[in-house]
Amino acid sequence: MRTSLQRLAGYRYLLGFGFLLAFLSGSGQTYFISLFGGELREAFELSNAEFGGLYSAATLGSGLLVIWLGRGVDQLPLPVFTTGVMAGAALGAVALAVAPGALWLVPAFLLLRLCGQGLMMHVAQTTVGRRVTTARGTAIGAVTLGMPAGEAVLPALAVALMAALGWRGSWWVIAALLVVVALPACLLLLRLHVRLPAPAATAEADGGRSSTPAGAPVPDWTREAVLRDARFYRILPALLAPPFLITALFFHQVPIANAKGWSLAWVSTAFVVFALAHVVSLALSGTLVDRLGAPRLLRLYLLPMLTALLVLGFMPGDAAAMLYLGLAGTSVGTAGTLMGALWPELYGVRHLGAIRAMAHGAMVLSTAAAPVLVGVLLDAGVGVPGLSVALAAYVLAGILLIPSIRALTAREPDGQRSG
Repeated sequence: MRTSLQRLAGYRYLLGFGFLLAFLSGSGQTYFISLFGGELREAFELSNAEFGGLYSAATLGSGLLVIWLGRGVDQLPLPVFTTGVMAGAALGAVALAVAPGALWLVPAFLLLRLCGQGLMMHVAQTTVGRRVTTARGTAIGAVTLGMPAGEAVLPALAVALMAALGWRGSWWVIAALLVVVALPACLLLLRLHVRLPAPAATAEADGGRSSTPAGAPVPDWTREAVLRDARFYRILPALLAPPFLITALFFHQVPIANAKGWSLAWVSTAFVVFALAHVVSLALSGTLVDRLGAPRLLRLYLLPMLTALLVLGFMPGDAAAMLYLGLAGTSVGTAGTLMGALWPELYGVRHLGAIRAMAHGAMVLSTAAAPVLVGVLLDAGVGVPGLSVALAAYVLAGILLIPSIRALTAREPDGQRSG
């Protein structure tokens, strides 16, 4: 790992840019917005179901828009696109701060989910995946560490702001921080990166061509060509599994904890294990991607999640919470690296923004559907063991759908050539 980090020294400002965007994406993440849920429900006299419905509608809309807008990172100068994304998130914060009624929450949430949770992470991973060709997996893992860093810092900031300024004042401050502090910092890091001597090997120096860890060149596929490629559909369920499962299980963590006999205080303690596993797996998975290649790691990274579901369903006692969340955090952290590293290895970098936007949009849509689907199972009387078996069956199916390594790493499968 030390060697990989030394090779990335020439990209230090670009990695700082990506890390900062990943950190700031927390402004649109569920864990951050949900902290204001009680205040918002009280202010607009919303039930839990009504509040959840408005939030799900906004999340679905953001998932569809990411697919369309995500290609902008391929077509516009990076500083311009970044400015638009940050301004959109700030506008969402302002819309929430001035919301006169419940329906106003939908466009506010839409902007926060689209520009924060969606496009900020999209820009971070696409930029690093395209421009860093040496130790790409380590680079993406380092950038994605911004997400758990945000999980550690931003909730405390939200609680402090609400205590001092109320929920409306808090969102005014968040909007100001995004525009006055965060955006200039991002643009400064991009300018500093440009002024550095060019690294020895860059995607630009190769004419925009990506390569695998073994050095084999990867043709640049268009989004239309990817949509005709059966590999894309066979690997998507495996990539969507961690965000889908974690969203569903965390959203319904109270009834699950009650059924397992875990106190909420104990569950909150066990989340420390999840966070640690998340960070450690992010750090280590980058090195594994650089050594093995993302396609090989894709076939292995869901095994901890599969084990976690079986622990959740059938292991009694408080220790099960620690083990279940630790194993789940391992797969979640690895997924953060894989989502950034796999697409350049399979489809090149020229149209990477458009391709990642499709995958990211599918991920957002799956996380919008997850709480509803699992809620239906719980309401139907399915217990935690039955729920864990159903979810484990999905994970196992996702693993079995992944093509063989030979088929997955073929440069032009089925005779299709990118444009």
